[in-house]
Parts: sequence; C-alpha cells; structure tokens
Amino acid sequence: MLRPLLFAAASAFALSACASAPASSGSSGGAQIQAPSPYALAIKTADELVAAGNTPTAIQRLMQLVGDTGITPAERGDTLFKLGKLSASPTGYDGEGAVEYFNEVLAGYPNTAAAKQAAAALPGAEAAVAAHLATFGSINSTQSQKFFALFNLGRHQEAIDVMVANDIVPGNEELLAMFQIGYLCDDSNLTGRAYSVTDRDGTSRNLRFCDFGK
Repeated sequence: MLRPLLFAAASAFALSACASAPASSGSSGGAQIQAPSPYALAIKTADELVAAGNTPTAIQRLMQLVGDTGITPAERGDTLFKLGKLSASPTGYDGEGAVEYFNEVLAGYPNTAAAKQAAAALPGAEAAVAAHLATFGSINSTQSQKFFALFNLGRHQEAIDVMVANDIVPGNEELLAMFQIGYLCDDSNLTGRAYSVTDRDGTSRNLRFCDFGK
C-alpha cells in the first residue's frame, strides 16, 4: 500500500476544508443551513486533489477518512473502494494496495454497491500486480524495469533503493509522485543529486531527496 512519509499536505487540506465549512446558522423564522458532513468534505477534497493531478495526496486524505470513527459503514465501504480505484489508477502507484482495498470491501461490506464495484475491479488490479511481479522477478528485466515494477506495486522505498543504486532517472510522472508523497523535497539547502521536475501548473522544480534526519 502507499506508505506516505509526510502527511502535511493532506492535513493542510483537511484543516482548510474544516475552516471553510459553513457553520449551521439560521435566523428566526428561517431554515437552518446544514453544514457538509466530514465524509462529504473529505470526498470533495479528494476529488479536487485528483482533478489537480495530485492523486497521492488524495489517497492520503481518504486514508484519514477511513480512520474516522464518525462515518457510517456504508461510507467506509465506499471510501475503501475509492481508495482501491485511485491506487490502481495510472497515477496512484499502489497496485498491491488496490488489491487489498478491494478485498477489504468484499470481506467487510459484502452486500453493498461498493462490493459490487470492487468485485468488478479486482480482477484487473490482480492482473496488473501479477504483471509487475513477473517483471520484477524476470532475469531479463533491466534495473529500470524493476524500478518501475516496484514503484507501481506500491513498494516505493524498495523502488527508490533500486533507483539510487543504479543511478536511474525516472520520468517526470514518477518524480512528481515522489514529490507529492514526500520522498523528494523542493529545498535549496538539501544536498545530493537534483532531479528536474515540471509540476502540473508548469512550474519547474529541482528536487532532492528529503533529509528526514533534520
């Protein structure tokens, strides 16, 4: 599963959503305005993040939502399915996590619409995982191919170990995902190799691996 190192971005979105949520109010004789539920706010935030090209942070936000004890079982099942769908997407980079999420929906929420959707999506997710595992295990695969297989499986730290050991420069999408997850940082004070990345808004960045020892 996707293992985020930094939750600051997701937390910031959560706090922003909470701060901007309209409070229930009303005047004498007027109808009260119902504030959006935490579930609705989280789903809205995740959808906005995906639309902005930041699927990894959307996944982090939904992971927070799954742990919210205030949501209903149906909402949790729907959230787990959405996590699986995003994890299996081309910019989700967590194939094994997607399979786990779909199976969790099937096991915990079998008589729901989310379970039907998960059952339909599971075979494709399992096939993708099998293909990546075959690539990683093949003696004919290059180190770059093994890196991409590991990264798409969701084994990000293992992939980065292969990347660094073999001086691999991934594509812009993978580097941007590493930035969004929190492995790479835009900090001029960091040392080490710089990786040029173009962000979704066209901003050019020179990223380096974050120093988690600070």
